[in-house]
Amino acid sequence: MFVLYETPAGYAIFKLLDEKKLEQVDNLYLEFETPEKANKLLKLKHFEKFNDTTEALSAATAAVEGKVSKPLKKTLKKLLVDDVQASLLVADAKLGTAIKDKLAVQCVYNTGVQELMRCIRQQADSLLGGLPKREMTAMALGLAHSLSRYKLKFSPDKIDTMIVQAQCLLDDLDKELNNYVMRAREWYGWHFPELGKLITDNIAFVKTIKLVGTRDNMAATDLSDILPEDVEQQVKEAAEISMGTEISDEDVLNIQCLCDEIISISDYRTHLYDYLKARMMAMAPNLTVLVGDTVGARLIAHAGSLINLAKHPSSTVQILGAEKALFRALKTKKDTPKYGLIYHAQLVGQASQKNKGKMSRSLAAKASLATRVDAFGEEASFELGATHKVKLEARLRLLEEGNLRKLSGTGKAKAKFEKYQAKSEVFTYQPEADNTLHVKKRKHSEVETPVKQETVKQEPEQEEAVADESETKVEKKKKKKKKQKDEEASEAVEAPPAEAEEETPAQPPKKKKKSKHQE
Repeated sequence: MFVLYETPAGYAIFKLLDEKKLEQVDNLYLEFETPEKANKLLKLKHFEKFNDTTEALSAATAAVEGKVSKPLKKTLKKLLVDDVQASLLVADAKLGTAIKDKLAVQCVYNTGVQELMRCIRQQADSLLGGLPKREMTAMALGLAHSLSRYKLKFSPDKIDTMIVQAQCLLDDLDKELNNYVMRAREWYGWHFPELGKLITDNIAFVKTIKLVGTRDNMAATDLSDILPEDVEQQVKEAAEISMGTEISDEDVLNIQCLCDEIISISDYRTHLYDYLKARMMAMAPNLTVLVGDTVGARLIAHAGSLINLAKHPSSTVQILGAEKALFRALKTKKDTPKYGLIYHAQLVGQASQKNKGKMSRSLAAKASLATRVDAFGEEASFELGATHKVKLEARLRLLEEGNLRKLSGTGKAKAKFEKYQAKSEVFTYQPEADNTLHVKKRKHSEVETPVKQETVKQEPEQEEAVADESETKVEKKKKKKKKQKDEEASEAVEAPPAEAEEETPAQPPKKKKKSKHQE
């Protein structure tokens, strides 16, 4: 049984003299307490030394990737191919699998082998007697530096880092541009306040200030390269009647310096955006076609790298960027967010408010697939992203228009989507609602040949209406009778007959009868 031990100086192959000691893993360190005990258990069979640092670097890189390097392949062929029953103890399972596939040598990898490697590393100086300790240390340091430089130079995350840095710098530039433009508008607004309302574009506003200076020079300056003709005319008219205060030449000079800074930052931002777009199309073409370069770069920056983003499931990609809202909703037991950074994608923006959640879920699923193809695929093409985008656009049209569609997995089943219509909240007057009586239309047969009148059962509304009409008739009759009585009484009081007064003699007043109590 042989042992493969890798060192910065070369490959060492030992022969294990007592195989039973390997079974006692807990007490194996006792056999390596002294160099003499270690030499009794292990014997150096062959040492393949590296010629230079380049060869050591290639061997170390191959060992990290689980591949068999050329020096190791030649050494194992010389020693182990002839011995069919020989087995090899290795420290890495991937390397052991590669050796077994190429050389048909049985490789062993378990906890006992790991403990044996630790013990060999402890007594490496005595077991490798031909190499001095100082030379071994120098070889280890040189190999470490070379391996670090190789990893940094050929790191697959290097381009991801460029995308992340470019996207973060774009966000910082947008904030700075916003602050600078706001400062320039406020500063120049004291001199010419009307200009800010007439020119809404920030770059055109800054270029106008830089070209004109004070508002007195506005009439004599040609602004046709910056502004449209109608806006230019309005600006010149407003400059003549402006109510702003006067400023000195030194103030104008400082404002123009600020304008130069804004223009330079804006130009650099445009150049940086073009660089980011080219990087995204080269690094993640399918993701860029699906969600756009800006949203794709934000997703990569938020995940840390393209490989990390590819490891996320689609549900995580959907809410990436809305972690605070997610945990707040989980804490308060409310609805979780439906979208995060993916909300700014074009397909989600085109959907109506009730379909944004469905589109974000579908887009996140396709974006997750596209990211994995970009991260782990060999061919750099955007065919997958373009195909998925066409399907998502078709799904969006179905959701918006409300047509029938087939469910996935079944050919006969279909689902209906109600067409979204905005209902008006303005109520209109309906004159049909004024009629409370239910008028029943008569048939033509009933008109020609009338039959015995059947008692039609009235509805409760009709009965109430008839009762109200009868009550009003009775009240009218009573009022009429009362009015007649009042008129007769008034006529009798006002005009008494004269003849009756002459004929009737004056009668003496009657005496009042005394009551029993008075008597």
